[in-house]
Amino acid sequence: MTNKTVLITGGTGLIGKHLCRALLDKGYRIHLLSRQFKPSTDERLKTFVWNVEKGQIDEQCIAGVETVIHLAGEGIVDKRWTQKRKRDIINSRTNSIRLIYDLIRKQASPTVKHIISAAAIGFYADRGDELMTESSPSGEGFLAESCIAWEQAVDEGKELGLRIVKFRTGIVLDTAGGALAEIARPVKFGLGAALGSGKQWVSWIHWKDVVKMYEFAMENEKLEGIYNMIGPHPATNLELTKAIAKQFNKPLWLPAVPAFVLKLAMGEMSAAVLGSTKTSAQKIIDAGFTFDFPELETALKDLYA
Repeated sequence: MTNKTVLITGGTGLIGKHLCRALLDKGYRIHLLSRQFKPSTDERLKTFVWNVEKGQIDEQCIAGVETVIHLAGEGIVDKRWTQKRKRDIINSRTNSIRLIYDLIRKQASPTVKHIISAAAIGFYADRGDELMTESSPSGEGFLAESCIAWEQAVDEGKELGLRIVKFRTGIVLDTAGGALAEIARPVKFGLGAALGSGKQWVSWIHWKDVVKMYEFAMENEKLEGIYNMIGPHPATNLELTKAIAKQFNKPLWLPAVPAFVLKLAMGEMSAAVLGSTKTSAQKIIDAGFTFDFPELETALKDLYA
């Protein structure tokens, strides 16, 4: 057990909720940055208000904090990508961490030592069958552009002497929301289908392994730099859809949804589902991390148990 204090941004999102529960269970005190004040009956969890757009933040949020976990950011596929939406996606990730860095600079005796930030495998963009490692160059398009800006903003913390870990996260499997819920919905009614060619790679990870990896980064202070936050066995879109159908004992008989239909429906945002990103987990494995759910079938079995 520990009594350390952690500041979490984006703590009310899917991953944030899981992570808060796990850290509270381990005895951490949590400071939560939120757009709305929601007092908790649990004294280990305190809510502080911020408004990233207006550059406002409660300065008490980092009092006694040693580690900041930065998860905040507008949802990538929540709304169609207009020029304004693209700016909002980038600004929500970059301006938020800069607000925290500005706060650390103001402290007479800063206590923050570690920044552990979400990032995304969108950095690599659509790369076909090529296996992406952390040293692979960035791809092209808006997904890559937003990820580059995000990581660069997080790296500004190096000037403050902070240990920085960035997790390039893939598709997080969680029945409560995200990509899995969207894919599974038609499958449950026997109407599931692959998207586009179905051959595009999906680098996935069970939400429990995501939480475990954040904990791993907190507890291993030698860990630094960029790590891919994905399971060791990526699957194609068709393989993932078939594996979900198997869990529901449903047939997969419909033809794949043509790419042009998805492009018409989603516009430029279709890159998020049609792009192929096959990503390696070897670097985090070499650092000593072990996956509880390395195989897709066991991950889905656990999720739908």
